[in-house]
Amino acid sequence: MTVASIAASPDRRGRYRVEFSDGSAMKLPPSVIADLCLYTGRELDESEFRRVREAERKADAKQRAVNIISATTVSGRELSDRLRRKGASEADAAEAVQWLQELCLVDDARTARQIVERGVRRGYGARRIRQILFEKKIPREYWDEAMEAVPEPDGAIDDYLRANLRGAPDQKERKRVSDALVRRGFDWSDISAGLRRYGAELEAMEEE
Repeated sequence: MTVASIAASPDRRGRYRVEFSDGSAMKLPPSVIADLCLYTGRELDESEFRRVREAERKADAKQRAVNIISATTVSGRELSDRLRRKGASEADAAEAVQWLQELCLVDDARTARQIVERGVRRGYGARRIRQILFEKKIPREYWDEAMEAVPEPDGAIDDYLRANLRGAPDQKERKRVSDALVRRGFDWSDISAGLRRYGAELEAMEEE
């Protein structure tokens, strides 16, 4: 096998198109080209060509991993699963995740804190936030510390009731807001207490 040509300029991802004498082609980053000493006219035996193929797969998995973490917050396990769904082998996905962890670009503890902080800002209850941690495949060893940032539910419930009720709610309205708060991850006992506080506030305003 011979390296037939190497593109003069890289694509948008910084990869060069490397063509071979059998008509096949690969897109490789300059680091791989340099590491494997690829140049036009170089003869490759079967084992060397396999190394190039392997390097291409690993580089592709790393590039996909970078693209994913640039677009969203993911745990190491979720990132690995997404890479495998995109065609990476288990070994290549694991290597890409480890590479990003070593660069401190994937950190499950930090991701857990970010998820909790985002959930609190959105007014979610503890149950809904735990569900998101589970869906994001955050290891449970990071849950407890991250969940310490979740405040008592009273404030979020009271804010929701004030924003979504006008005056004294009838039974239908009470059920509507209660169901919505349950979906947001709050326990019924806390919701019931919030409705009582809301009613007390209305009575106090009427007395004034």
